[in-house]
Amino acid sequence: MLDRRAPDLSPERGERLVREDYKRDFRERDAQVRDRDSWKLERLQYFEEQGSPSRDALRRGDWEEALRLLEDRRGALLAIGREDEERNSFFHRVRVIEKPLTAYLQWELHSLRMRAECGERVRIIPAEKLAGTEEFSPLPEAVILGGRTLYQVLYAETGTPIGAVRYTDPELVDRWENYIKDLYEAGEDVQTYFDREVAHLPPPSTGTE
Repeated sequence: MLDRRAPDLSPERGERLVREDYKRDFRERDAQVRDRDSWKLERLQYFEEQGSPSRDALRRGDWEEALRLLEDRRGALLAIGREDEERNSFFHRVRVIEKPLTAYLQWELHSLRMRAECGERVRIIPAEKLAGTEEFSPLPEAVILGGRTLYQVLYAETGTPIGAVRYTDPELVDRWENYIKDLYEAGEDVQTYFDREVAHLPPPSTGTE
């Protein structure tokens, strides 16, 4: 169990961005990152991915098509991996998992395994390991770009993205970066997790999303 509490993240210390402003701000700031890694913490167990043909296929219950469409993105992900190497800036992701897996998570773990094959650093951490740090509330969805910008990504109850709160206070960003690094160090490589927990599973029922 990880007993270290997450740093406080008060919305009044940041700036609220609607979804389109968040996407634009993220792209602009990410493009400037050099020689520093970035970090992402994913805690929710269900997202309504938008603009993803593979996610749409999952909603329809077409598992084989969902996996085929994921594979179609491999070339683009490899290009991102090469760009990260050129910038000497690598993206690290910590994915919290609750069991039993939902259909969404089974699908996402296929996606995360492929991302790792293309250069992203992905680790899995079981939700039960977070009992100490989540005593009062679940961890937020958070992204840190190049040690300079922290976004708390916001979602509606349906799992649809609705924007973010942006934080730029150096001390706060540093504390959250170190916290996510600790989670990453405590996690398991996505490939070994996938091989043990996911590879053998039959196609999911969309009723478990």
